[in-house]
Amino acid sequence: MIDFDAYVKYSRPGPRYTSYPTAPEFGEHFGYDEYVNELKNRDKSRPLSLYFHLPFCRSACYFCGCNVIYTSKDNKKERYIDYLQKELEILSTHLDTSVPILQMHFGGGTPTFYSATQLDRIINLIKNKFSNFMIDAEISCEIDPRFLNEEQIQVLTSHGFNRISYGVQDFNDKVQTEIHRIQPYEVTKNAVDLARKYGINSINMDLIYGLPYQTLKSFKDTLDKALMLDSDRLAVFNYAHVPWIKKNMRKFDETTLPSPKTKLEILKYTIEFFTSNGYKMIGMDHFAKPNDELFAALKNGTLHRNFQGYTTKGGTDLIGIGVTSIGECKRHYAQNFKDLAEYEKAIDAGRLPYSKGIYLSDEDLLRKSVIMSLMSNFMLDIKAVEQEFNIDFFTHFKDELKELDSLREFVEITSNKIEVNQTGSMLVRNIAMCFDEYLKKIPENLRRFSKTI
Repeated sequence: MIDFDAYVKYSRPGPRYTSYPTAPEFGEHFGYDEYVNELKNRDKSRPLSLYFHLPFCRSACYFCGCNVIYTSKDNKKERYIDYLQKELEILSTHLDTSVPILQMHFGGGTPTFYSATQLDRIINLIKNKFSNFMIDAEISCEIDPRFLNEEQIQVLTSHGFNRISYGVQDFNDKVQTEIHRIQPYEVTKNAVDLARKYGINSINMDLIYGLPYQTLKSFKDTLDKALMLDSDRLAVFNYAHVPWIKKNMRKFDETTLPSPKTKLEILKYTIEFFTSNGYKMIGMDHFAKPNDELFAALKNGTLHRNFQGYTTKGGTDLIGIGVTSIGECKRHYAQNFKDLAEYEKAIDAGRLPYSKGIYLSDEDLLRKSVIMSLMSNFMLDIKAVEQEFNIDFFTHFKDELKELDSLREFVEITSNKIEVNQTGSMLVRNIAMCFDEYLKKIPENLRRFSKTI
């Protein structure tokens, strides 16, 4: 029996580790010319992964931490597509676009807020520059079931899209009203049925726990409804309450947010619920059917984590395109301007809309390997790390292992590996934080992250 009250002490501000170093470390010290040089001289044996940010939404979802622009004007979307075309033109002068594409993802915002005609135009612009899609490429799109019709699905599947991820968050009426996202179960089911009709065989559903008015009882009902939709994957995220960053979150009465104890109870039940209903837990917040490639990657230790979550497509260089997009290559992260006017201004000047980033040192690469292995696979192969980076692990990380002592009930450490146990999987962010060199330089009361629990 887990003592949830005792767990509360582990609720600390901490990164989600979709990158390491994390986004607050990005800066202008990795300059534009350095970034362009990295693109020109990248290892062409590595396939590309493309991320396109389509930022527009009709209205605000108050829980949302994404970079979103609210509009009801179609001409704004058309203008944005024009600038995507210009960005692709500039990018193609710095990057060899003939290399194989292993993955492409549309995120937002609400990609399906664009009409079928607009989506078709965007995809044709992309394929005009990037034509070498691999036969097993994963081509995916985030959808909002409230904005999806048959014509859009027809366009996506005709261009080879083979995976969708749709947002639900919670099926409870009271929660939906509070978070400003009314989405009846029938609307979501219709979207799933439409995707299945047109041959989408990999469907992911996003849920969030920690939202206002959620209880263990209410979330059990949401999970029952989620199971009925038979998604291939599910992502169940811990709500990141960061009102100092996202003004829309200030609309919540914080007394209505579930306590850390309740959130842990919800998480524990969620893990037990899905694992007893044919799913396997992947990383800290994903579930997949046993025949899903995510589960195979977990078993052979090749699961990869990036800004889109967990993926089997490691070993690629991720290129971010569009306002606020983040790219990840072997030695750097790069982020485009978040402000639309600055994004357009850069492109009008004939430059990539690069805003900031970071070049990874050898130490960064080592710690990234350690942290991402723990976050993805709940395990670290110490001997493999020693061999790859030519270090003595126990000497190099002497101080970090001392810090990890406070979490020893959740990990097993031998001469060969560190392994997180099932209970520790709920605290894997805390475990990973022990190896974060940058975090140690920030006093805990000044850490601007969401709580780990």
